[in-house]
Amino acid sequence: MGITEILFYVLSALALISAIAVIASKNPVYSVLSLIITFFAISGHYILLNAQFLAIVNIIVYAGAIMVLFLFVIMLMNLSKETEPQKNKWLKLAGAVAGGSLLLVMVAALRHTESAMAQMKEGDIGLIQNLGKVLFSDYVVPFEISSVLFLSAMVGAVVIGKRDKDATTTRRAQAKYIAEEEIHTV
Repeated sequence: MGITEILFYVLSALALISAIAVIASKNPVYSVLSLIITFFAISGHYILLNAQFLAIVNIIVYAGAIMVLFLFVIMLMNLSKETEPQKNKWLKLAGAVAGGSLLLVMVAALRHTESAMAQMKEGDIGLIQNLGKVLFSDYVVPFEISSVLFLSAMVGAVVIGKRDKDATTTRRAQAKYIAEEEIHTV
């Protein structure tokens, strides 16, 4: 077993552990930090596959920009249990169906893949020119599906970030009532 295989297994274990930590962590800040570790482990895999461009782009875009943005959004949102609205059971069911559908698509896509080992430190598939050709000719459908997935993630972020007008109005009325009661007691 060479150093490349040892690095591959170490990076794989790190990616899996941190990915599980993203889901299992109760604190959203720890989830984001675990996701950043996952992105760095995936970038290590890109480097092992001689895809330095993808590794750098993954670190800059995902681990750098997007995760910092997620961290700021999580810190700005008030994520306490008292303010979190109760989710509708139909919304939970829709989420389960969407997740199951995504799992089904991934299993169907990976069912007919070859089980050959990836070329490490060889090949030129990670170069920009070859990547563009393959992405827009052979993998255009998965590329478009991923764009729809990103769009749905953005819509979900907007829905989560949207405040309920009735709850805000109720809180303002309660604060005004409490302030008036304090004035009358003094």
